[in-house]
Amino acid sequence: MWIVLIVGLLLLLLVVPQFWVRNVIRRYSAPRDDIPGTGGQLARHLLDRFGLQQVGVESTDQGDHYDPRDRVVRLSAEHYNGRSLAAVTIAAHEVGHALQDAQGMGALRLRTRLVELAGAAQKTGVLSMVAVPLMAVVSRSATAAGIILLLAVLGFATGFLVHLVTLPVELDASFRRALPILRHGRYIADDDGPAARRILQAAALTYVAASVTSMLSIWRWIAILRR
Repeated sequence: MWIVLIVGLLLLLLVVPQFWVRNVIRRYSAPRDDIPGTGGQLARHLLDRFGLQQVGVESTDQGDHYDPRDRVVRLSAEHYNGRSLAAVTIAAHEVGHALQDAQGMGALRLRTRLVELAGAAQKTGVLSMVAVPLMAVVSRSATAAGIILLLAVLGFATGFLVHLVTLPVELDASFRRALPILRHGRYIADDDGPAARRILQAAALTYVAASVTSMLSIWRWIAILRR
């Protein structure tokens, strides 16, 4: 019963925020004549304005993000080419990450290192889970299998750490940087402020949900380990 409830909660936490984010962004993705430039153009303008001419702006099919290694703001085609409230808001958010990087924000650098570590650790975790039953049969030792299972849990836990560090980084880029820039720079109308905030809140919710989902997954494996 508990396993069914946990799996159901995990699915709910994964599906509902993603559905809400897509709905919010779709709502504000309509082209607007009163928005003078595209998301890509605004990103380039803001980077130049803040002295980050060396940071590039590119269109991508990998989702909106800032790449601290290549120092590039990458926007999906609809946001790179779009003249919508969603496009300029998301562009400003990604520029916010470039500003964090330029200012040496410790949390952003930590997240970058953790993302690299998490990729390898989670692969190890998956391999460890596959190895648990094999180890139990070969060694006939519950202790050995338990150690492998513990390694798997620790591997999955790195994903939770990434989400835990990512959330404050995202909130900072959204509400301490992007939103004030858009408002004070008059890049959006005063009436669009609440809508821009909703777009940024929807994006942040995905990281909250991912953090909770990772935590519940770890708890589930720890419960198995204790049996």
